[in-house]
Amino acid sequence: MPRSPFSCVLWDVDGTIVDASVGILRRLDVALTHFGRPAPTREELVHWIGPPMFQSFQDQAGMTPEQSSEAVAFYRTLGKADGYTTDAATYPGVAELIHELHAAGVPQATASSKPELQVDALVDHFGLRPAFLATVGSTPDEVTLASKADIVVEALRRLAERGADVSSPVLIGDRHHDVSGGAANDVPVIFVEWGFSEPHEGDDAAFRVATVDELRALLLT
Repeated sequence: MPRSPFSCVLWDVDGTIVDASVGILRRLDVALTHFGRPAPTREELVHWIGPPMFQSFQDQAGMTPEQSSEAVAFYRTLGKADGYTTDAATYPGVAELIHELHAAGVPQATASSKPELQVDALVDHFGLRPAFLATVGSTPDEVTLASKADIVVEALRRLAERGADVSSPVLIGDRHHDVSGGAANDVPVIFVEWGFSEPHEGDDAAFRVATVDELRALLLT
């Protein structure tokens, strides 16, 4: 039976488990055009995917917090109409690895900046529910619970509440927010290179991997 050097595994979602970029780009195009802002190119998505949308509308579109709240609400309306899973796909091999970890008895949770409602929809859509003890995302307003550091705390809390050993956790993610959120909680981060990031974003991660096979080698021995 394979074993893991970690007592539990936390997963980022966008750019780590799921590639939702096609739908995100389409909804951003509609939303930003609606608010009279230029739509991002696919290359510019790296600046949008990862942080909470509330922050991205401010940082990338120059909106005030009030305008950003309005834009997020509009964007989420588009996402709800899409059903949250339209045009989304798992990265090759990642879902299989999640199931392998579950079979090995490793407790797992999501730790995503996406609204938890959307995380739940994706987890169910891709048949991953049995593998996760907890699915954690941001609150609907993306403000009350939004920072990766706070989401990591909540994911560990829910795992512990369900009886999991959280003494030696690891977080898997693809953005610098994952690295800093892990560091804030003394949780090592495995930085995956297949998501939406600049190479330097993983410089402070404990590990970095380019393939699912490399990730498996770190998680299961």
